[in-house]
Amino acid sequence: MFIEQGIRKENKFWKYLLGSLVIIAMSFLGQLPLLIAVVAKTIFTGVSYPMTEYDVMHFLDSNLTLFLLLISFVFAFAAIYFVVKYIHKQTMLSVTTSRSQIDWGRIMYSFGLWSVISIGSTLVYAFSNPELYIMDFKPIPFAVLVVIAVALVPVQTSTEEYVFRGYLMQGFGNLVKNKWFPLLMTSIIFGGMHLFNPEVAKIGNIIFVYYIGTGLFLGIITLMDEGMELALGFHAANNLIGALLVTSDWSAFQTHSIFKDVSEPHAGFDVIMPVVLIYPVLLLIFSRKYQWNNWKEKLTGSIASND
Repeated sequence: MFIEQGIRKENKFWKYLLGSLVIIAMSFLGQLPLLIAVVAKTIFTGVSYPMTEYDVMHFLDSNLTLFLLLISFVFAFAAIYFVVKYIHKQTMLSVTTSRSQIDWGRIMYSFGLWSVISIGSTLVYAFSNPELYIMDFKPIPFAVLVVIAVALVPVQTSTEEYVFRGYLMQGFGNLVKNKWFPLLMTSIIFGGMHLFNPEVAKIGNIIFVYYIGTGLFLGIITLMDEGMELALGFHAANNLIGALLVTSDWSAFQTHSIFKDVSEPHAGFDVIMPVVLIYPVLLLIFSRKYQWNNWKEKLTGSIASND
């Protein structure tokens, strides 16, 4: 069983608090290249230092900014490896899946399914609402974006999945010895991590229904499938396709994407539609394909120790 793989008497909860601090510290260290680049531009050009997050996101070329932002996740992922191996004495496989090896077929199926849905729905909406989307395709900047995004976005999404659906899921399992609490807590923390995203200021707190709901969806498919593979594929597709297809002045990622959303953001049904409609359909598809059963036990049951 996936979550039980981290349940050991020597895995005290304080180790997860220590490990989380190490991961956060390395993530902050990884943000230094962006800070250095911003400071360097102010020194060599004489322009004023950007005072807001919005100004920082628009201060450098968007491809350079994206690259420097994503670099921090390389540092964080290295920290996850260190924490899992040296603090918890576990393998990375043990916080990835209960299978004997990572099932890349599952990752690619989830990635492909969500990519097709995301691309199709975005194109339909963009071409049916031409006043809200403008074509902003620039071949050379877009080619550079593709290289950066393909190389580093999966690192970003995998880092988040290893932290929430792997490391902390097992950590909270060690604390309470049940499954519903880790599922709920990792989803709430995952949603709270997006507190300072510019989308929150533009759309309002209602967007946390989407963020926390997405965390719940990713946690559910991890527990039901006894591994993170489906969550890894979905999350990578969600962020990668988003970065390549659509950007806006108020989104977290500023990219040289194909389309630019020029609409005024507002809290509508589209904010909660994935949670109440699309995610349940995806759960049905995954459950049929992978023959999931015993939902109550897998999502709310007690956890046995491996010792």
